[in-house]
Amino acid sequence: MTDERSAGVDDLRARLQAVSSRVDEAARLAGRDPAGIRTIVVTKFHPASLVRDLASLGVTDVGENRHQEAQAKALELADLGLDWHFIGQLQSKKARQVRAYAAAIHSIDRPALVDALRSEETSVDCFVQVNLTDDPGRGGVAPDDLGALVDHVLATPGLRLQGLMAVAPLDEPARPAFARVRALSERFVLPSAPEAASLSMGMSHDLEEAVAEGATHLRIGTAITGNRPIAG
Repeated sequence: MTDERSAGVDDLRARLQAVSSRVDEAARLAGRDPAGIRTIVVTKFHPASLVRDLASLGVTDVGENRHQEAQAKALELADLGLDWHFIGQLQSKKARQVRAYAAAIHSIDRPALVDALRSEETSVDCFVQVNLTDDPGRGGVAPDDLGALVDHVLATPGLRLQGLMAVAPLDEPARPAFARVRALSERFVLPSAPEAASLSMGMSHDLEEAVAEGATHLRIGTAITGNRPIAG
C-alpha cells in the first residue's frame, strides 16, 4: 500500500470511529442499545477503491443512490460480500436490475414500483419512503397515501417490508420530522406488520436527532467518506 493510500485509509478509520462514537453517545442519551443501530456508508460518486478500503475496516453496509454507479461497483466488488442498499429514487424500468444486486431498497414510493419489484423466486428487503415535504420532487409517498402503499407492499410477493425511510426537510428542525416518521410507523405499519419496525433516517448532520427518535438504519456519507469528488 502506498503512503498516500495508507494515509487515506487512516483518515477513513478515524472518521468511522468518530461517527461510531457519535452513534454510541446518541444511543446512550436515548436509552438505546447501539447494537440495534446499523450504519450504512453512502459512497455515491466515490470510486470502488474507497469502498474496498471501507470493507478492509469492517464496513459491510454500503449505500448508493444511482443505479448505473451502484451496479458497476457491486459487480467490481462482488468478492467482498457487501450488503448494498439502494437509497435513491428508482425508475420502475430499472427495478429488476436493482433487486439483482441490492440487499435492501430504501425508496419504495409508489404502487407501480412495487409491481415492478414483484417476484415469485426471490425476496428483497425494502423500506417505504415517506415524503415529509410538500414537494413531490423530493421523492417518497405522501403521508395520506402511506397506508395503502404499505398494504400493497405487504401483499406483493418478493418484498420483505422492513419499515419506513425518510429524509428530514431542509427548512425545519430534524427531530420533529423524525418524530412524525415514528408516529406514521406506529399508525400505518406496525398494526399490520409488527416485524417491520425499522426506521431508515438520519444522515451525517442529523444522526443524533434520528437516533433519539428511534432510527435503526443511518445513511452516513460525508462524515465518513469525506467530501465527494465532483460528479462527472
